[in-house]
Amino acid sequence: MFPTPIQKASPFAQTAYKVLLPVALMLWLLPLIGVAITSVRPASDLAAGNYFGIPSGFAGFENYKAVFANSPIGYYILNSFKVTIPTVIGAVALSCLTGFALAVYNFKGNLVLFFLFVAGNFIPFQILMVPVRDMTLRAGLYDTTLGLVLFHVAFQTGFCTLFMRNFIKGLPFALIESARVEGVSEWRIFRYIVLPLMRPAIAALSVLIFTFVWNDYFWATVLVQGQHAMPVTAGLYSLNGQWVAAWHLVSAGSIVAALPPVAMFFLMQRHFIAGLTLGATKG
Repeated sequence: MFPTPIQKASPFAQTAYKVLLPVALMLWLLPLIGVAITSVRPASDLAAGNYFGIPSGFAGFENYKAVFANSPIGYYILNSFKVTIPTVIGAVALSCLTGFALAVYNFKGNLVLFFLFVAGNFIPFQILMVPVRDMTLRAGLYDTTLGLVLFHVAFQTGFCTLFMRNFIKGLPFALIESARVEGVSEWRIFRYIVLPLMRPAIAALSVLIFTFVWNDYFWATVLVQGQHAMPVTAGLYSLNGQWVAAWHLVSAGSIVAALPPVAMFFLMQRHFIAGLTLGATKG
């Protein structure tokens, strides 16, 4: 049912694994490496058609300086933080409550309600473009940061609830029963017993949602038009010239825009490890 660990595989399989894994990793990283090289490539290379060759010189300082000098990318990054951080807080907080309710209480319609949360993840988000845009226009939330935040919270809560409900289901229910016997209220059970045990799940989910929302381009262009609320993913388009695509600047801007999710991952890496090793040993 489960794949055989590579340590127990045949010597040929172990050798093939050691050879093919670095190759697969390089192929997976190839686009990112190409963007990083283009970000330090002089504009003259691109004009001469040298897209994939060795750069004729190093223009990293000039390119990254031009990104901040020729575009309001700092303002776009600030807008992305204004959208992403409230979304992470809202979606994770709601999913902690809904996940706890769906995992702990056996009320009528529990499974149906859970399936409704899950079903939202299977709807292609592209078909929601017109109704969501019309709804934000009628509510006066179009072209605002608040409109993006509310949409992302609503759209991400289904996945977050699925994640949290399954995690809480795996916790020892005896802890909750013992607290109930002692007369502890349900809110205090959630606050002081369940919530501390959910820290690895909260950390992992926060990084995932942060990455999803930060890298969103589709809704950033559908629900926002002005620069006052435009996230960095949509704002990178302003680095292109009117007649010529400045791919060296776009690549440099993409590297800058990718730094916050990478930093978020490394800051929460310890909690990721705790989540992976949770329950691996007993006693």
